[in-house]
Amino acid sequence: MKFLDQAKVYVRSGDGGNGCLSFRREKFVAFGGPDGGDGGRGGDVWVEAVGGLNTLIDFRYRQHHKAGRGGNGAGRNRTGADGADAVLRVPEGTEVLDAETGERVCDLTGVGERFRIARGGRGGRGNLRFKSATNQAPRRADPGEPGEEATLTLQLKLIADAGLVGLPNAGKSTMLAAVSRARPKVADYPFTTLVPALGVVEIDHDAIVVADIPGLIEGAHRGAGLGDRFLRHVERCRILLHLVDGTGDDVAAAWRTVRDEVAAYGGGLAEKPEIVALNKADALGAEERQARRAALETASGGPVAVVSGVSGEGVTDILRRLHRAVGEAEAEAAPP
Repeated sequence: MKFLDQAKVYVRSGDGGNGCLSFRREKFVAFGGPDGGDGGRGGDVWVEAVGGLNTLIDFRYRQHHKAGRGGNGAGRNRTGADGADAVLRVPEGTEVLDAETGERVCDLTGVGERFRIARGGRGGRGNLRFKSATNQAPRRADPGEPGEEATLTLQLKLIADAGLVGLPNAGKSTMLAAVSRARPKVADYPFTTLVPALGVVEIDHDAIVVADIPGLIEGAHRGAGLGDRFLRHVERCRILLHLVDGTGDDVAAAWRTVRDEVAAYGGGLAEKPEIVALNKADALGAEERQARRAALETASGGPVAVVSGVSGEGVTDILRRLHRAVGEAEAEAAPP
C-alpha cells in the first residue's frame, strides 16, 4: 500500500428536507385541518480514527464526501427520513485543518475518536406546526436548511514513543531493523528511506514504538533534499534518538546540522529530550572512536552513547535509556 500522509478533501453535509403543506382530506371529515409533516434532518459529516490504517491514500482517489439529504415531509403528519451520515475513516494521529485558514479543526489521537466536521441542515416545518387558535388553516411550510460545506486538509502524524533523526545514511533504518520486526529499506547510499516507518521495540518485558523518518540535510526547512515535511511524524514522540554516522568526516557538524533543521522546523521538537548516539562503531578503531565521541560530546553538551546497528554493540543499553526516558516523559505529562 502506498504511503500518503497528507490529503485535501471537500465535504458537505446534507440539506434538510422541506416541510409539507397538506390538509386532511377524508370522507365524513368536514374540517380535517392541516396535517403536513416536517422534513427530515440532513446527514452529518464525521471524521473517525480507526485501527488498521497507516496512510491517507484512500483520499487521493476520492476527494468529495457528501452526506445524504433529508427527506421531505408528507401528509398525515409524516416526517421525512433523516439523511445518511458520511464518515471519513482515517488513521489514528490524523489532524484535520481548514484548508483556507490553516486553523486546526480537530486532532484524532486514539482509535474510536470521532468529530463532527459538518452539521446537517435542519428539516423544514410542516404546516401542522403553524396551527393555532387564530390560524386553523395555515398555508405555510418551511424549506429545509442548507447543509455546511468545507475544504479540509488531512495531515497524518504517526504516533510513536521515540523518533529516530539524523543525516541521510546515518544508519537509522539499520537500527530500526535490528531492534524491531520492521523491515525498512536498507542500502549503502543516502535517502534510502523515502517514507516514515514504525517499529515496535521490546525491551525488559515492555515495548515502545519507534519512528524512523527520512534523513535531513542542511537547508531541509527550505525544501532541500526531501525537505522537513516528515518531521511532523516525530512531533508526537516523547523523545528523540539522534544517530550520528561515526564514519563521517565531522561528527560535530553532522549533529549541528540536524539540530539546526529541527529548530527551524519548530513544533516544539527542539525542546524534546534527546539521546545522542555515535553509530557505526563497528567500523571505527579504538582511538578513532574515542576522538569522535569526545568531539560529539563537546558539541552536544551531554553524554554520547556508542552503538552499532550491525554488530549490536550498545544497542541494549541505549534501548533501556530510551525506555526510561519515555517512562519519565509520560509521568511528567500525566495529570496530577
